[in-house]
Amino acid sequence: AILMPPLLILTSSNRLVQNRLSTLQAWMSKTFTKQLMLPINLQGHKWASMLLALTLMLLSLNLLGLLPYTFTPTTQLSMNMALAVPMWLSTVLIGMRNQPTISLGHLLPEGT
Repeated sequence: AILMPPLLILTSSNRLVQNRLSTLQAWMSKTFTKQLMLPINLQGHKWASMLLALTLMLLSLNLLGLLPYTFTPTTQLSMNMALAVPMWLSTVLIGMRNQPTISLGHLLPEGT
């Protein structure tokens, strides 16, 4: 659990293939991004790096809880709300900016 997050941290270089670890990192990030962005149109793909970073952070924090005598920070409501509210608010505001009538329609009760 301790060794997994450092293996997933993305590194950049001007070389095509550095070593086996960077090849594994690139393959994992490409596969994860492809699976995550499959149902989303091309405009939504700009969120891929942020969602990948958020997922890796949550994965590493939750794997930390598997170790004995450690505390998982995601058990606290304050951390979950600090991650969830900005994501929700950005989704709502971007929806209001790009498609205001459809976004406002979601806020009305069904059948009105």
